[in-house]
Amino acid sequence: MTPTGTIIEAALKELRQAVSGLENAVDVRFERQRESGEIESEVRRVHADRSKLAQELDQAEFRANRLEEVNREVSRRLVTAMETIRAVLDR
Repeated sequence: MTPTGTIIEAALKELRQAVSGLENAVDVRFERQRESGEIESEVRRVHADRSKLAQELDQAEFRANRLEEVNREVSRRLVTAMETIRAVLDR
């Protein structure tokens, strides 16, 4: 092979290696983008779950507060009823 042919062969070899490296870099980039998309999707799901749980917690706190109010009212009425019964028995 002539020196020019050798130079061309070497240049073609380098070009093939560069193209191969570029293809690998593109593959890695696509994989990272896919993974990034999956992560973003998971983050959106977590935020949606968090919002739902926060709403459910607010509702549970409201119900608990309401039950506490009802409990106080029932207790007050029981005390009133017991006092009335005592007053009647004391007569």
